[in-house]
Amino acid sequence: MALPKVAVINGSLRKESINKKLALAIAKLAAGRLDLQLLDIADLPLYNQDLEANFPAAATRVKNEIAAADAVLFVTPEHSRSIPAALKNVIDWVARPYGKSNWLGKPGAIVGTSGGQIGTALAQDHLRSVALTQGIAVLGRPEIYFTYKDGVFDAEHNVTDPQAKQILQGFVDTFVPWVAQLAPAGKEKAA
Repeated sequence: MALPKVAVINGSLRKESINKKLALAIAKLAAGRLDLQLLDIADLPLYNQDLEANFPAAATRVKNEIAAADAVLFVTPEHSRSIPAALKNVIDWVARPYGKSNWLGKPGAIVGTSGGQIGTALAQDHLRSVALTQGIAVLGRPEIYFTYKDGVFDAEHNVTDPQAKQILQGFVDTFVPWVAQLAPAGKEKAA
């Protein structure tokens, strides 16, 4: 039986993104229960309604990847006390054209990391508001405002810090049934 597919959107475009490291660590913790696939969003043009007449190939690809996923996991850094432009850009493209959003009813969750003590709390709060407006069924708890420290993940994406592992495993253990309960594939299996 195929595992539920989760599209992972990392709002950081940095090559050595700590949020990408967080996403890969979560994917490893969820292995065998969820199929987390990190989406490439670096080639998306900035959303411009004028481009909808000839929908860009990169936007079509990302829109289709979201449509094919059972759920979505947003992994967000905090830029200027809010969500990064790259992440908002994905949300805008996948919601368009008007009336053809691929977000509606999609189960989702939000996590993020930074070096600061409050992690990405403000960005996650803003993203939660945007996601709910798009019709994404956002997991409310646990909230993961992860303070990144060097060495918390190893080169194979294992979580090396026991407390961090407990927190992230708790998130995975809550997200898995959330996806199973709300994803269309999960509903079909239950019927």
